[in-house]
Amino acid sequence: MRSAFSFLLMSATSPIESDSATLRQAAVLLVLRLQEAGFEAYFAGGCVRDRLLGRSPKDFDIATRAQPREVRSLFPNSGMVGAHFGVVLVHEPEGDFEIATFRSDGVYLDGRRPKDVRFSSAEEDAQRRDFTINGLFENPVTGELIDFVGGQADLRAGLVRAIGQPVDRFREDHLRLLRAVRFAANLGFELEPVTLAAVQQEASSIHQISAERVRDELERILENPRRLHGFDLLVGTGLLSEILPEVIDLCWCEPNSQSSQGDVFARCRRMLELLPADACLSLVLAVLLKDVAKPAVATRGPSGEILFPDAAKVSAQMAGEILRRLKFPNETIAAVVEAVAHYPEFSEVRGMRLADLKRFMARPHFAEELEMHRVDCVASGASLENREFLLQRLEEFGGGPLIPPRILSGKDLLGRGWTSGPHLKAVLDAVQDEQLEDRLTTTEGAIEWLTAHFTPQ
Repeated sequence: MRSAFSFLLMSATSPIESDSATLRQAAVLLVLRLQEAGFEAYFAGGCVRDRLLGRSPKDFDIATRAQPREVRSLFPNSGMVGAHFGVVLVHEPEGDFEIATFRSDGVYLDGRRPKDVRFSSAEEDAQRRDFTINGLFENPVTGELIDFVGGQADLRAGLVRAIGQPVDRFREDHLRLLRAVRFAANLGFELEPVTLAAVQQEASSIHQISAERVRDELERILENPRRLHGFDLLVGTGLLSEILPEVIDLCWCEPNSQSSQGDVFARCRRMLELLPADACLSLVLAVLLKDVAKPAVATRGPSGEILFPDAAKVSAQMAGEILRRLKFPNETIAAVVEAVAHYPEFSEVRGMRLADLKRFMARPHFAEELEMHRVDCVASGASLENREFLLQRLEEFGGGPLIPPRILSGKDLLGRGWTSGPHLKAVLDAVQDEQLEDRLTTTEGAIEWLTAHFTPQ
């Protein structure tokens, strides 16, 4: 338990300086109108949790005794978004607000949603929620906190605890397995021991959740500055073995030299730890998947050393397959695959000719790849000389584009007697090489060089 975790739990009436103040004010007016109409109404869930932690809520959900038809009669500018679950969406100038009727859920048949619900009381509504820290209510008009599930105590202790019997909560909705990890990771909390044991027991059930929902939760864990804590929780709960078994396989893969510190998995974990807090998703995924093929391609060299032939090429292929399996967008997949495939070239940069170096550095995600190279070097105890070389060259090249517009085009060649076809690209690339080597700077010079080295086809 994290009793020493230094949270300052704020009273419900303490002001929080945040961009959500205007949104909160609008939400308070909605609650007030429900109460003036004779209905019990509170803020519910995450906005109460975040306020107690001194965080700025992104939205304000309202729970009420009023039934949907009564809510809609009070707020004509509203519509049903979850008729089956009694959820009304109210449109206000400041934003949209969900107002849900207190309910008790029926039997869950698909591991995601209840077959039916019945409208009930605030206490029953709290009991059907996932975790105690999300089961709190606040009366924003009076400042009263309503806590039927011990959520305040768990906030102070830094614990994510399932409400009721943890196994039952996870069997109702398998996505809660990942949500438990996300809340613990992103808040810097731990999983309460019985809840942790239930996640471990039910981890394989995550396969019954759609890949898109799994991906969304995984993104929220990996994009958070506390991603290493999330990664460790995914490993410890067994969820990573279910979602990304290829990464877990790195545990059994030894480094290829004595200079590498620890096994490949430990190196991957250390790289995650070294990433900047604001690392983008594609960079984090590239770090996770950079060496994913090593267990499959590992072989012994003539002196008994471990070799990984074609590891980058195969890892890039596997990374694409894994990310497509998890339904990541094509743009993210392309960035990760390119980063993994080109990674070995960082060891070759000081021997590259100028044209190749400029093309290597001009790629759209080079800055992210350079950061991956940095954390890999630090994690493995390798030299940062190649990174320093690249930074120096960037400074020397100045702020202009590394790949300037071509000084000769296909139209220029066709106007000088060349015929169209694939050979034009090879000729234009040769001219561009000379341009990138700073040996050609004008169109006239390029034509003169072309005449000396090629015959029109």
